[in-house]
Amino acid sequence: MKVLAVDYGAARSGLAVSDATGTIARPLEVVERAATRAGLERLRRIVEEQGPDLVVVGLPLTLRGERGAQAVETEVFVGALREVLDVPVETYDERFTTSLAAASPGDAPEDARAAAHLLESYLAWTSATSS
Repeated sequence: MKVLAVDYGAARSGLAVSDATGTIARPLEVVERAATRAGLERLRRIVEEQGPDLVVVGLPLTLRGERGAQAVETEVFVGALREVLDVPVETYDERFTTSLAAASPGDAPEDARAAAHLLESYLAWTSATSS
């Protein structure tokens, strides 16, 4: 199953995509102001181009696993995203992906690397839970 991950941020949202088998994640790009009409339209076109079976959006829970202001803002974004996409949209706990991306080298923008870390974590979790 091919998955597209979104590391949502009000200013910039990183994207990553898996291969068709849902095994390998790679950074894709960054979408500016993803929650705006133009941003949502850009995301819709990317989903159309990439053809994922699922979109996963990182949910930034607090260290205690609770929903803070950023998680609530992300959930509003997820609702808007579901309105414009024809594929399922899920959330996944994304704690620590941004700090992992900052510490990892690469040519891709940090936001896209964070999305790739989110996607790698999600793919490992789904693999472990389906075994």
